[in-house]
Amino acid sequence: MNLLKIGQVHAMLRQQFPGLELSRIRYYETQGLVLPKRSKADYRLYSERDVAALREAIRLADQELVPLKVIRQRLIEQDLIDDVAPLKTVAKTAARTAVLDHVTVAAPPAPLTEPRVRAVVNSTPAAPSPDPTPLNFSPVPETMGLSEFLERSGLSAAELNTLIAHSIVVAGVRGRDQFLRSSDLAVASASATLLRSGGDVRLLSGLRRIVEREIGVLGDLTASTRLATRDEAERTAHIERMQVNLAALRDAFYQRELHDFLEG
Repeated sequence: MNLLKIGQVHAMLRQQFPGLELSRIRYYETQGLVLPKRSKADYRLYSERDVAALREAIRLADQELVPLKVIRQRLIEQDLIDDVAPLKTVAKTAARTAVLDHVTVAAPPAPLTEPRVRAVVNSTPAAPSPDPTPLNFSPVPETMGLSEFLERSGLSAAELNTLIAHSIVVAGVRGRDQFLRSSDLAVASASATLLRSGGDVRLLSGLRRIVEREIGVLGDLTASTRLATRDEAERTAHIERMQVNLAALRDAFYQRELHDFLEG
């Protein structure tokens, strides 16, 4: 079995546990229930043993209602994980001290913008409003320290710390240094715009979970084809086609619900 990325593991496990959310796999890592390797770009890479550990951990938690500390001990006894300290303390410390210890660049706050509400909803989704803070994308490395991330995103140190503390973006750890990925830039910028307009960061966390569930649905929709072919290009093309169809359905749902909300 080749090493798998977290999305592949999530799709595989959802065949047995349909309600499994991606965030639960990450949480189990912080609790020491799974210990994936890391790629050079800091992506999680799961072995067959890691997948077995996750499967057993989820089974014990959902079917036998075993507490996490006991689950971890059982996984050690079954030789599914090594007896090493969990990452929970490290992760919490990183979230609390990332800005205080490592951020030195303070970007000016972006001007507030008033959200616009359309009185009439047509069948074509409206284009998102331009972000008030232009992003510095030239060139964008795969990973960057928090100071560079602040400079590129236009966030303040306080805003970034809030997003990290609520797992809107998750800082990786290399030794004593924290870093974020290029894919976090758009997430952080859009989140900051909503927060500046009075949004509650806890609602943003809920939106992240909704997206994770949608990715789980995409995994379910493409599972049979992905398992039936070994051609990477064919698998990718199929996933992209299904993603377009799923996005169209999501937009149709959104437009209908938004219309009912405005009319109500």
